[in-house]
Amino acid sequence: MLPRDHSWSWLAVTVGMLLGVRPSACRDLSGGRPNILLLMADDFGIGDIGCYGNKTIRTPNIDRLAEDGVMLTQHVAAASVCTPSRAAFLTGRYPLRSGMVSSNGYRVVQWTGASGGLPTNETTFAKILKDRGYATGLIGKWHLGLNCDSSDDHCHHPISHGFDHFYGMPFSMMGDCIHWELSEKRAGMEYKLHVCFQIMVFAALTLTAGKLTHLTSGSWTPVIWLTIAAILLSVTSCFIGVLIVHADCFLMRNHTITEQPMHFQRTTPLVLKEVSSFVQRNKHRPFLLFVSFLHVHTPLITTEMFRGKSVHGLYGDNTEEMDWMVGQILDTLDMEGLTNSTLVYFTSDHGGSLEAQLRNNQYGGWNGIYKGGKGMGGWEGGIRVPGIFRWPGVLPAGRVIHEPTSLMDVFPTVVQLGGGEVPQDRVIDGRDLLPLLLGTAQQSDHEFLMHYCENFLHAVRWHQRHGGRLWKVHYTTPVFHPEGAGACYGRGVCPCSGDRVAHHDPPLLFDLSRDPSEAHALTPDTEPLFHQVMDTVARAVEEHRRTLSPVPLQLDTQGNTWKPWLQPCCGRFPLCWCDREDDPESLSPVGES
Repeated sequence: MLPRDHSWSWLAVTVGMLLGVRPSACRDLSGGRPNILLLMADDFGIGDIGCYGNKTIRTPNIDRLAEDGVMLTQHVAAASVCTPSRAAFLTGRYPLRSGMVSSNGYRVVQWTGASGGLPTNETTFAKILKDRGYATGLIGKWHLGLNCDSSDDHCHHPISHGFDHFYGMPFSMMGDCIHWELSEKRAGMEYKLHVCFQIMVFAALTLTAGKLTHLTSGSWTPVIWLTIAAILLSVTSCFIGVLIVHADCFLMRNHTITEQPMHFQRTTPLVLKEVSSFVQRNKHRPFLLFVSFLHVHTPLITTEMFRGKSVHGLYGDNTEEMDWMVGQILDTLDMEGLTNSTLVYFTSDHGGSLEAQLRNNQYGGWNGIYKGGKGMGGWEGGIRVPGIFRWPGVLPAGRVIHEPTSLMDVFPTVVQLGGGEVPQDRVIDGRDLLPLLLGTAQQSDHEFLMHYCENFLHAVRWHQRHGGRLWKVHYTTPVFHPEGAGACYGRGVCPCSGDRVAHHDPPLLFDLSRDPSEAHALTPDTEPLFHQVMDTVARAVEEHRRTLSPVPLQLDTQGNTWKPWLQPCCGRFPLCWCDREDDPESLSPVGES
């Protein structure tokens, strides 16, 4: 165990006395820094968990966390899609501040071989805690970029952002990873190639007919080149699915590709083995471990042990398997005697997807009473997420908090618990949750929270301190069909701008404290405070905008286009293939401190 940081102990005791923390909590906080275990699901609907009201999907392990800890009911993500939400989580800052958004429809990092990603001048909680002596690890999904100038510079890699150890998927799960019916990129690319092929063939046939009928003169060279191009397009179209799988669907350990493409039926046991190994290696020093599940993103890869076990099809099976994984990880803490010295946090990066529907099968999550889902701007269904904290002997068991909180709040909370300091050279939008979790504070430090869609401000929530009402103002909303299938006109996710969004003048106003489903928009005729709320929120938006500084948008076209020279490849490009998971030397941890 590292020597106790006496300055941190003194600070913890002093803060505890000032805040009125009960003596047992004060002793625990001053006795040593906790291990920190962060568990994040992917595309998980808040309505799919037992402790949040679900009665049909079995989530006993997540429910047990809530029973033994603190549950947040108004926990929100900073974005309704993966990449910007995760960037905000790691940095405690709105994704617009780090440039982890776009202005032209690219909602997330599109390729592993793209140059955009979390800039190295951003400070993550892992970087701060590593400097404070923590062992830091990330296991699972990254999706925040990889390379800048070459296929192995790894400028955006987790290790470049404070993680000692990384094992997992640099990109994200996709239906295209297994040539699934629901396609993120393959179907669109195949269609474009097919159109180009038809144009080439038509042009070649037209020139050939002209030559044979003597209507045109000149050489046969254009016909030959058009024919060659058409053949190449046809061949590329046949193999585009294979190319995508090899380009994006692979595993890495630190800087080394271990499996390309992935063998998905063994991914879950490999992830659990890696978690157990990390905990065992670092149990004698404080550690920060971020387990970023590949569940429950489509294509819902589920091991045979859980297939067909739930009453909600493949999505339910995948959810119950993830809950089992949570239980296995908690059991590891128990076996190593680390339960009482570890702060555990469970959440999702955003809400469940309404778009993941094919025929009569719904492959996305349920967002409970909340309107909308993944990618749908500022609607609650896309940003309301579970938030559960457990720290036995410190946090009160069974506590439920109904105050507005954010994924960004995890940054200052874990930084200060780990003995670090929140950066003073930049705006941090997250707020320390510890007083709220302990019960020494009754109100959230958030008065206003901004809800962005790409770089467009779609909505704002205002927590009115006097009166206790929670207002939500929508300036822009995506146009979608609540029934699910083709919710945004068959697009992958709803757009943030253009002709598929509605601009509201006056803005839509909801009272979330009385209407959490955002079912009844208020008007000046139905709400006496309408104009007061609008004026107050407008001033908050202006004040917020004054804190913004222009930065390069990492997800715009320049940073989000596939570049062959950036493509990670295990072998000789484009024949990228390897399987090192069975190689004992490749399985040994490298680069560990």
